[in-house]
Amino acid sequence: MSECDYCGESFADEDAYLRHLADEHEGEISRIDQRRVDDALSGDSANGMSSNAKVGLAGLSVIMLAAVALTGYLVATGGDVGDQPSQDGIEQPSQVGSVHEHGQITITIEGESLDLLADEFRLADDAFHTEGTKRVSGDSYLWHKHAQDVTLRYALDTFGIAVNDAGTELTYNGTTYDADDPGTTIEITVDGDSVAPGGFELNSMTDEAAAISGEGQNIAVTVTTEN
Repeated sequence: MSECDYCGESFADEDAYLRHLADEHEGEISRIDQRRVDDALSGDSANGMSSNAKVGLAGLSVIMLAAVALTGYLVATGGDVGDQPSQDGIEQPSQVGSVHEHGQITITIEGESLDLLADEFRLADDAFHTEGTKRVSGDSYLWHKHAQDVTLRYALDTFGIAVNDAGTELTYNGTTYDADDPGTTIEITVDGDSVAPGGFELNSMTDEAAAISGEGQNIAVTVTTEN
């Protein structure tokens, strides 16, 4: 069941929720929700479409033409359309908007659990983010993935948490923690197992309800120091 982040109304499935966003919240929704609405309604007939969806289709046509032009350019110049660039050594996601997966995430640094629904974190990235207004339970939040090839290192970076590939060094809010320093512990786990965030791709084919009940990939990051 989906709940509207803007008015609280509940819907049996995501299609009904997205139609509600298009019809009742035009001009209010985030850019990510707008893209979800446009994608969901792109297959509807012109007569049954809301004005919001029609605008989305026009924009989609422009994007498709641009993609065709870019592909032609890359082929002509010998580029590989499938290659994903890296930024600061972090592999970037691909095919944004092609999936919608969920899990839970908890981040605790020196005893402080981050509020991942705060403005600085919520909807901070198109490929991976938190959204809505409710945490799952305690200090755990629901994460949403909307792209392929999302590594855990990339996911954490969207929250302003920089880690190396191995997960042995982490920087947050101007402070760097190194697992080699005496008294410093960095634990990065998925479903209780330690992982190297640089090479770990999130893959949790789970809807919201299942993720809230504990299914899917559950991420936990804990940093502790002894003074």
